[in-house]
Amino acid sequence: MELIDTHCHLDDPRFDADREAVVDRARAAGVSRFVVPATTAALWPRVRAVCAADPDLFPAYGLHPMFEPEHRDADLESLDHWLADEPAVAVGECGLDYFVDGANRERQRALFRRQVELAVAHDLPLVIHARRAVEEAIQLLKAYPGARGVFHSFSGSLQQALLLHERGFLMSFGGPVTYEGATRLRKLVARLPAEAIMLESDAPDQPDAAHRGGRNEPACVAAVLQTLGALRGEAPEAIAATTCANARRLFRLD
Repeated sequence: MELIDTHCHLDDPRFDADREAVVDRARAAGVSRFVVPATTAALWPRVRAVCAADPDLFPAYGLHPMFEPEHRDADLESLDHWLADEPAVAVGECGLDYFVDGANRERQRALFRRQVELAVAHDLPLVIHARRAVEEAIQLLKAYPGARGVFHSFSGSLQQALLLHERGFLMSFGGPVTYEGATRLRKLVARLPAEAIMLESDAPDQPDAAHRGGRNEPACVAAVLQTLGALRGEAPEAIAATTCANARRLFRLD
């Protein structure tokens, strides 16, 4: 049974001591491919190096909204050149984060718009982070009918998810769905069409319920799969096959 972790930060320094072992454990759990999004321009070379060391790791490059104060306007031009010169499966992690205290929403929107434009220009999907900003992200994307991608760790409503899926976007889910208290999220996952879903870990963050408070790893995608199977009343093998097909299609992994 093959799994694909569509969002993991294997470049994170928390993996420096045992990165190969982490990947080996994930493979033992069925994870065959890993999408590794960058969050700042300073980290693009690090993500490139980590992915170059293993053919099953695929890089994405972007400017994360949580680190808006670190981004320079020139980084957007640099991203355009970087995407032209470096293989990538997506633009991201990018988006909007209105949870952060004192967030400069206007600048976040400007950075996100330009990254959407670059994704369309380079014919790449977007890896979108939208926290307390799903509806605004949807409204912003309406201006770019050619945009496609994934809302990672999706936290919006069923109506929003179905609308996004109609427009070529998918939703990915990770550790949070394994918590019994996440009632709203679990109901959403149970009702979405399988063709709209992908799996992720967001490692080393957002561990599943069994690893609460610990370092998350891509191997934990297997626990997410089992939870989805139970919530949807479907065989995990069927969900794995569909979510992998979704990931291969979106990121053109083949």
